Amino acid sequence: MVRRRLRDGLTEPRLRGAQVELLRLVTHAPGMRVSDAAKELSLAGNSVSTLVNQLVGLGLLRREVDPADRRAALLYVTDEAVERLAAWRARRTELMEHLVTGLPATDRAALAAALPALRGVAEGLRTLPGEDGR
Repeated sequence: MVRRRLRDGLTEPRLRGAQVELLRLVTHAPGMRVSDAAKELSLAGNSVSTLVNQLVGLGLLRREVDPADRRAALLYVTDEAVERLAAWRARRTELMEHLVTGLPATDRAALAAALPALRGVAEGLRTLPGEDGR
C-alpha cells in the first residue's frame, strides 16, 4: 500500500522491487560484482544480469570491467539513481511521518517499542540458519 501511495503522481518510469533492491545494494557496496549481488539478493546470476541490463539501459547503473578479472563486471549506481532513491526515501518518510503522527499516543508508543523486534526479524531474514554456514 505504501508503494502504491508513493507511485501516485510519479512521472518517471516505475521501478520493480528487485530493481530497487539491487540499486540499494550497490549504493551500499559500490563496485560489487554481479555474482556477489546475486548471492546477497538470493537470486540466480542470470536474473541479476537481466536486472543490471535493465538498470544500465535506464541510466541508473553503471557496469565496469573488473581489472582483477576481466570476465567479471563491477557495479556502480549513477548520480540519477542516487537522486531517485533519495527522492523516494524522502517521500516515504514524509508519508509515514504523516500517518504515524495521526495515530493516538499509545499506538505511537507501541510502534516505537516494536521497532527493535522488527529490526531483529528483518536481520533474521537476511541470515536464516543453514544459509550462511551456521
